[in-house]
Amino acid sequence: MRDEAEAEAEVPMRIGQAVMLHRGGDRAMARERLGGLWTELGADGDAVQQCMLAHYLAGVQDDPYDALAWDLRALQAAAGVAHEPAVRGFYPALYLRLGVDYARLGRLAEARRELARAQTSAAQAGDGDFAAGVRAGIGRLAARLEAAAQ
Repeated sequence: MRDEAEAEAEVPMRIGQAVMLHRGGDRAMARERLGGLWTELGADGDAVQQCMLAHYLAGVQDDPYDALAWDLRALQAAAGVAHEPAVRGFYPALYLRLGVDYARLGRLAEARRELARAQTSAAQAGDGDFAAGVRAGIGRLAARLEAAAQ
């Protein structure tokens, strides 16, 4: 029988597998797997894992209000473990995603607020592909909001 530590260590791998399903075009299966993992993790689960899981759950939602709700859950989980290096570096992506959510919903003032937070914290993302993707996303959202203002 597996112990709790082994099960907890497996969560990031299972999140990654579901994300690969999503990137491969199977959004519904990714949503199902991530949702099942969320249920397994529970309200008392590891906050870092809750943050990551909620962030990826937001990305597989069809309804923009559902996406926003999951992204807000991710930010809430992050607030409890903001001292963790992995979470500190994730804040720019969390803010960016909230900005995108608000823009999709036509809530442009809130989208601009989250864009500013993403821009301010972008240095925390570090280097590498993830950071480059976040910075590119920040640029796209900034251009989208600028175009909406004209």
